[in-house]
Amino acid sequence: MAVYFFDSSSIVKRYVSETGTAWVVTITDPAIGNPIYMALIAGVEVVSAITRRARSGSLSATDAATTLADFRYDFANQYHLVEITPALIARAMTLAETYALRGYDAVQLAAALEVDAYYLALWMPALTFVSADAALNAAATAEGLTVENPNAHP
Repeated sequence: MAVYFFDSSSIVKRYVSETGTAWVVTITDPAIGNPIYMALIAGVEVVSAITRRARSGSLSATDAATTLADFRYDFANQYHLVEITPALIARAMTLAETYALRGYDAVQLAAALEVDAYYLALWMPALTFVSADAALNAAATAEGLTVENPNAHP
C-alpha cells in the first residue's frame, strides 16, 4: 500500500480517457487499497474539466453526465479530502510566490505538503504527489515530495 496525493490534472484521468488513464485507474482502484488524498478544491476543478469537454463536444452529454456522477460518488466516498484552512492558504500563498504557481496549483501543493507532514510525523511512508503539470511537479520536487507524472505512464 502506498499513499498518493492527486491534483486535479491527474485525477481527471480516472474519468476521461487520455494519456496516463490506465495507470491512474490502477493506482486509484479501491480494491488495491491505496489511500488517495486530494485538496477539497480539486472537486470543482474536475467538474469544470469534464463539463468543458462536454461543451466542446469531445465528450457526449450522456457520457459527461455518467462521468460526473461517477466522480461525485468517488469524491464523496473514496477520496480523503484536505480542508482548505487559513493556514493552508497562507502556505499556498508562500508557495505561489516562491514558485510562481497558479493559485489552485499552490493550494493543491500546500495540501499535499500538509498530508505528507502528517504521515512523516507518524513514522509512516511519505506520500507520492501525482500531477500532470510540469511546473507544479517541479515545485513539489523542490519541496521534497516524491512526484509521479501520469503522462509518463502511457
